[in-house]
Parts: sequence; structure tokens; C-alpha cells
Amino acid sequence: MNQAGACGRVRSRGFLLAAIRVLLAATVLMTLSSGPARAKEPAFKVLAFYSTDVEPDHVKTAKDALFFYQELAAKRNFILDTTTDWTKLNENDLKPYRLILWLNNFPQTPEQRSAFENYMEHGGGWIGFHVAAYNDKDTHWPWFVRFLGGAVFYTNNWPVLPAKLTVDDPTHPVTNGLPATYQAPANEWYLWKPSPRLNKDVRVFVTLDSSNYPIGKKDIITEGDLPVVWTNTKYRMLYINMGHGPLVYADPTQNKLFENAILWLGNKK
Repeated sequence: MNQAGACGRVRSRGFLLAAIRVLLAATVLMTLSSGPARAKEPAFKVLAFYSTDVEPDHVKTAKDALFFYQELAAKRNFILDTTTDWTKLNENDLKPYRLILWLNNFPQTPEQRSAFENYMEHGGGWIGFHVAAYNDKDTHWPWFVRFLGGAVFYTNNWPVLPAKLTVDDPTHPVTNGLPATYQAPANEWYLWKPSPRLNKDVRVFVTLDSSNYPIGKKDIITEGDLPVVWTNTKYRMLYINMGHGPLVYADPTQNKLFENAILWLGNKK
């Protein structure tokens, strides 16, 4: 073989290798650009507080709530962390969370109360269920009473009973998609005095319909304005009376309310 022929073959081989490299690089780029999109960042983070050493029915309903919201978190792309350690109700542990839930209890120490006040006064979000809003002459937490719109626990029905509820404000994101009235699963209903509706800063979303009266068998509520879902518009907060009953999270209509509630406050900055 002469020298010119050998050089020609070397140059051809070099061009071929270079072409292969370009083709491979292009293939890699196309694969990357057409591959699955990166997972979306979670929309927000929620921390749910609950207790296991309280009334057994409250524990059961809290666990139903956790199951419901864990499924919803996966579906709606938010993070739900849970804890039974109420000492995490402190400034440092609350920082990562846009919203906290109290499923079946409330803070018991001055330090926890102070941390919650600071969290809410600086833009934190809160949904309290059922007994989470309990207060009376012995709780001695005036800030919390004002936070609830002045509502103080007065009485309740017993045993748990289903009830017809009326949607007061169908235009709000919390009640979006709900009918004008619906039959709520059995629950223990709390009556508050004065009614939070009397506070100019309170917006009531759902009310126990007066056609339910008298409601109860052992403990009976015979009359009164009984809001069951409301917000104090001075804060990012929502109180939901439901939280004691074996079927609280078994009704699709009511579950829509629960879903709306967490998405409204979770996405509200």
C-alpha cells in the first residue's frame, strides 16, 4: 500500500468517528429534552398536630383525617407532616410550614400558646377541627377567644347525630362546588356564645340548619345560631366543627369541603 492511500484511509476513519460522536451527542440531547419532566416542587407544607391520649372517639376521627389528607397530599402535590409532639409548636419548628392543623387537641402550655400567637400574627395558617377550638372560663386564653371571633363554648348535643347543614356563602373557595344544603354525617355539634357571626371580622361559610332543632337525646340543643365553619378575616384561619363521629370523612360532599379548606389556606399567602 502506498503512503497516499494509507493517509486517505486514516482521514476517512477520523471523519467517521467524528460523525459518530456528533450523532451520539445529538441522540443524548434529544433523549434528555424529550424525557419525563422534573417533578413539580410541592405547592406548600402542612404540619398536622394530634393527640393519642385524648377521648378515644377524637383519636379515631383524627386518624381518619390523617388518612384523608395523606391521600389528598399525594394527589394535590403538597407535603403533609404529622406529629403528636405538641412541643413542636415553637417558632423554629413552625418555620417551614405555611399551614398547621389541630385535629383533636390544642396547646396546653404558655410557651406553646405564645408560639402559636406569634405564628398566626405573622402570617401563619391554621385549620382547627372540633375540640381544637374548645375554650371556657377555665382555659384563660383571651387572645384565642378573640382569634375565634369572640366565640366561647356553650354546649353540645349528645350523642353524635347527622344534621342538615346550610351553605351561607357559596361564592367562597371553601364552599366551592357544595350544594345549598347537605346532610352531614353524624357529629357532635358545638354551640358557641356569643355567636361568632356577630363579629364584623368573621365570615361564616356553613351553619347548622334550624330545622334540626331539637338535636340530641342525652344533651339537647333546642335553639340558637350555630355556625360550623367560619374564618376570622384578620387571620389566615378556618374553624371546622366536624371532628367527632365514625363517618365524618365518609361523605363525598363534606370531603369536598375539607379539600377546599386545606387548598385555600395552603395556597393563600
